[in-house]
Amino acid sequence: MMTPEKVETLIREGIPGAQVQVRSGDNVHFEAPVVRPGFAGRRPLQRHQQVYGALGTLMGGEIHALALTTLTPDELAARDRV
Repeated sequence: MMTPEKVETLIREGIPGAQVQVRSGDNVHFEAPVVRPGFAGRRPLQRHQQVYGALGTLMGGEIHALALTTLTPDELAARDRV
């Protein structure tokens, strides 16, 4: 069974330097903010594809759904000021 901790580990291994905090109420549907300086200059779709790539074939299988928020550290700081 997939757990939030396992999903976090996979994302961190696939995207070095990413800050990740995964949550789930049922270990099938997950939610995760992913913060990474390397997201700068990339569109949201490209950012999400990077995360999905780190999870590979688990997406659509053991991980039925993953709600992502992908930000750079500057975007996160600006969001926190609001």
